Amino acid sequence: MAFDDDPAQWVERFGADGAPRRLGANVWRIRHEGREAIAKVGGGVADEAEGLRRLARIDGAPAVPRILHDHDGLLITEWVEQGPRTAAHEVALGRGLAGLHTAPWPEWGGGSSWIGDCRVDPEPMADGAAYYGRRLVELARHCGLERQATDLADRLPLLVPPGPPALVHGDLWWGNVLWGADGEPWLIDPSAHGGYPEEDLAMLALFGTVPARVTDAYLEASELADALQERVALFQLYPLLVHTVLFGGGYRSQAAGILSRLT
Repeated sequence: MAFDDDPAQWVERFGADGAPRRLGANVWRIRHEGREAIAKVGGGVADEAEGLRRLARIDGAPAVPRILHDHDGLLITEWVEQGPRTAAHEVALGRGLAGLHTAPWPEWGGGSSWIGDCRVDPEPMADGAAYYGRRLVELARHCGLERQATDLADRLPLLVPPGPPALVHGDLWWGNVLWGADGEPWLIDPSAHGGYPEEDLAMLALFGTVPARVTDAYLEASELADALQERVALFQLYPLLVHTVLFGGGYRSQAAGILSRLT
């Protein structure tokens, strides 16, 4: 039975030793084989599972939940017990992200075809500016901002930093960072692909303040190119356009403002 035949039956089946607790539209907290777990259904869970596997293979990267089941559109991962956020958490997050971003990726793009509930083109490319430009134009086409995004895409070879593609989380807002009771930061819900490390850092900054401990620890362990702050807006365009596609509202005006400044 595929998940879309009846998602509730899947969740009930794997949460048989405890009543499932809905956490979102397609997310439940369940008990799976006697342990607390998270169950998710939907078209993007296979990509999410593959992203978790890729992040888990990187020595020194932040922890990710272990996959307990991944089949037919149902993903079950271990439950992460959380605790209060501490200074040690923040330092570990900075170092862990630097460790993640040292992992090479053979091409730009590739990886997940979803970021949240928004589809993106996963077709890999050999050139970083072309990859990022295509992603911006693709999303802007759905927001009435295609002309401005195309103008920016033409300028990207002058704006993006040098260096090869790295493995990035790809959907790194604060809701996808868990402060573990074990003292470690955990990452969830990746949209993993080959990209610019600054994509992850800029998205964190878009949806909340990035503590100095995180940035300092990251820069101590990373050889990130100069002019990081000058490119924050450039790499915030991607999540802003995604949010415009999904939610509209003020996200479009934010994206339009950045496009205007950069072109």
